[in-house]
Amino acid sequence: MKKKNTPFDFESALEALKSGKPLTGKDGILTPLIKELTEAALDGEIEAHLAGNTKQNRRNGRSKKTIKSSAGTFELKTPRDRNGSFEPQVIQKHQTSIGDELQHKIIAMYAQGMGYSAISEHLADIYGVSVSNATISAVTDKVIGKAMEWQNRPLDPLYPIIWLDAIHYKIREQGHVVSKAVYTVLGVDLDGKKQILGLYISEAEGAKFWLQVLTDLQNPGTEDVLIACVDGLKGFPEAIETIFPKTQVQLCVVHQIRNSCKYIAWKDRKEFVQDLKPVYQASSKDIAEQKLDELEAKWSSKYAIVIKSWRNNWDNLSHYFQYPEHIRKLIYTTNAIEAVHRQFRKLTKTKGAFPNDKSLLKLLFLGIQNAQKKWTRILPNWQVTLAQLAIFFEGRLENHMDL
Repeated sequence: MKKKNTPFDFESALEALKSGKPLTGKDGILTPLIKELTEAALDGEIEAHLAGNTKQNRRNGRSKKTIKSSAGTFELKTPRDRNGSFEPQVIQKHQTSIGDELQHKIIAMYAQGMGYSAISEHLADIYGVSVSNATISAVTDKVIGKAMEWQNRPLDPLYPIIWLDAIHYKIREQGHVVSKAVYTVLGVDLDGKKQILGLYISEAEGAKFWLQVLTDLQNPGTEDVLIACVDGLKGFPEAIETIFPKTQVQLCVVHQIRNSCKYIAWKDRKEFVQDLKPVYQASSKDIAEQKLDELEAKWSSKYAIVIKSWRNNWDNLSHYFQYPEHIRKLIYTTNAIEAVHRQFRKLTKTKGAFPNDKSLLKLLFLGIQNAQKKWTRILPNWQVTLAQLAIFFEGRLENHMDL
C-alpha cells in the first residue's frame, strides 16, 4: 500500500519564513518538502518494481539514512522488498547526498508549459504527494535568480547577425489586465550558432524601449553588430544607429508586405501582391528598382500611401540584394526570431493573463533554455557566409576571428 504522506504545509512554512527561518540550508523550510517528495518518489519506484516482479515478493519495511541536500539535511526512509531485488533510482543505495533533483522535476514540468494545478495533480497521481500551487510557485520562483544571472552574463564582442522582435502578452497589474511587450534579441555568433542574447518586458513596443534594449546589449560587452534584421517599427533603424552606428539595418520584407496589404482593397489585394513579387524576388537591386517603378506606375493613383512607404523604406528594405542567395535567406525576413516566438506561444497557449511580469519571465526563460539545447547545429554554409561577410564588412571581423 502506498504510504500516505502528510502534505507540506505552505502556510506554516510562510509564517516560519516571515519569522526569520531560512528557506534552505540546515533546518531550512523547504527541507520537509524535499524529504516528502523524495520518499514519495521511492514509494512509486517500489510499487512499479513489485508490480513487474514475476517472483513472489512484497514490501519489507524501510531502512533509514541521513541525506544531505542543498535544502538541508534530513532522515530518509527508503522502502525495502523481501527478496532484496529493489534498486532505488531517485536515491540509490549508497547515495548520501542529493542536489535539487525533485525541484528540478517540478521546474521541468513547468518549463513544458504545465500550470501549477496540472503539476500538483501529476505529483498526486504519480507519487501520492499533495503539493499546493503556492509551494510550486515558490519552487519555480528560484528560476528568477538564474534568469537575472543569464540576463547579465557577458556577451560576445561581435555578432555577425541579430534579429529583434517583440511578442505581446496579457498581464494583471493593479487589478487590471494590460498588454505588455516581450522584447527578444536573437543572434548568431562567429561559430554559426544561434543564441538568445536578451529578453525584456515593457508596457508596449516602441523604438524608445528598443534603445534601452540595445544599450543593455552593449553594456555586457557587445561592441559591434554587422547586420540587424527588424520589422518596420517607426524609429527602429534610428535607435539601432544610435547605439551601433556601423550596423546595417535590414527591414523585414514580409512585415512590409503585410503592412502594405492593410491599405489595399480586398478586390485588388491578390493582383497587387502578384505585381509586388517581381520587386522583392528580383535577382538584383537594379532590377528590383525597375519593377518598383512599374508597380508605382500602375498603382500609385489608387494606393499612393503604400507606394510611398516602399519608397521611404527602400534603403533599409533593399540591403539584402547585395548578398549571395544563402545570406539573403537569413536576413530579408525576421523568420528566425518569429520561430522562437512560436515556441513561446506553445508554452503559453493554455495561459490566460499572467499574474505578474515575474511569472511570465520565468516561463519564457525556461523556454529559452530548452530551445537552446536544440541549437547545437551550425547554420548551413556558415563558413562561406562568414568569409563573404568579412569581404562586405572589411576590417570588422578579423580582430574577432582566430586567423
